[in-house]
Amino acid sequence: MRIRTDDEVYRVDAVWLGPPKATVPWRARYVAWGVGIVVFLMILLIERRMGFGFGFFSTGWAIVATILLTRLICSRITHERPLTSVAVMWLRELTAPRTMAESRGGAASAEKIRTRAQRPRPRPKGVRRVRPTGV
Repeated sequence: MRIRTDDEVYRVDAVWLGPPKATVPWRARYVAWGVGIVVFLMILLIERRMGFGFGFFSTGWAIVATILLTRLICSRITHERPLTSVAVMWLRELTAPRTMAESRGGAASAEKIRTRAQRPRPRPKGVRRVRPTGV
């Protein structure tokens, strides 16, 4: 006996294809339109704060950045993980307490290396180093 799940119900996304008899050539969920509008306005605000004027190319790059960021954000959103839970998870990740690592010396420390005050001198030619036996 095979038990059917309700997964196919959730596979259907609420997609807006455009106005009647004038559909757009791409598929976008309703949540993507909302996220995209908010991201686009935020990018325009950041551009203005950075001193970019409102021109053809700055708006074009804002649209490209909006599409990329919206696709990134909406790739994390599913029916099991809605936008609000992703936003709360992101906020909690940013504000979570971190452990303070106590560092000493950096990535590598040379404090345990023995050094001599004098430079090593080369051995005279013909003299061999004698190794102790039994070690």
